[in-house]
Amino acid sequence: MADIAAKDVAALRKVTGAGMMDCKKALQETSGDMEAAKLWLREKGIAGADKRSSRDANQGAVDVVVEGNVGAIVELNCETDFVAKSDAFKQAVLKLARHVVENADADLGNQSFDGSTVDDTIKGMSGTLGEKIQLGRVVRFETPDGALDGYKHVQSERGVIGVLVEIGGVDAADPKVREVAHDVALHIANSAPRYTRREDVPSTEIDRERAVFEAQAREEGKPEQALAKVVEGKLNGFYKSVVLLEQPFVKDPKTTIGAHVASLGEAATVRRFARIKIGEE
Repeated sequence: MADIAAKDVAALRKVTGAGMMDCKKALQETSGDMEAAKLWLREKGIAGADKRSSRDANQGAVDVVVEGNVGAIVELNCETDFVAKSDAFKQAVLKLARHVVENADADLGNQSFDGSTVDDTIKGMSGTLGEKIQLGRVVRFETPDGALDGYKHVQSERGVIGVLVEIGGVDAADPKVREVAHDVALHIANSAPRYTRREDVPSTEIDRERAVFEAQAREEGKPEQALAKVVEGKLNGFYKSVVLLEQPFVKDPKTTIGAHVASLGEAATVRRFARIKIGEE
């Protein structure tokens, strides 16, 4: 491999805007030929990527893939919804989600993908589409004995919300289980719970809410002897807003998600869920 001088790497970086390591690799691949290295970077879609690195990539798309006992959500970010809803961008997100389902390795960026690596493919997209493109959040669930389901909410011609949910204590092949799991996934997309059950809520958050509710009750002039009951009532309302199993089921508000899942049997339980929405942390 050619011995590349630092000044040549710096010169290539100056004219292409690519990263130092990418410039060094380009020169190594082309035996130090500056013009060939420029072309190599263009072909890889890397040239100009650093110039876009300071831009905001708060648009994008998500996709959800569930195959048997494995499911994945992948978020890919870009600068505009115009690019996010393009066929090339949506196909890339779908291929990445399928790739994550098939590959459990945590080092996603360096995995072989589409004839290159995940990182290099995304850099290539950035060069081709002319926007900052970056991999967003990635979630992968694998269950040994539960039922997985997913849901993708489409808006403006691309997936904007992705959900995965795992239900345990059930027969994954039972059509009723599949129906309920999908109901729960759809509900999560709509109602945005933050926790699965009450016990999952951090004590610091509960203490903060309790203090706020007590202050509100005093401001409303509630009698001292009634404060505890008022605060507990408000806390129950808080749990219903953030805890999945206590939320009213979006399709039937007279029942809760917990009761809907319990209809599958005493052992049925929501083990975990994930929800990713474009533009939200």
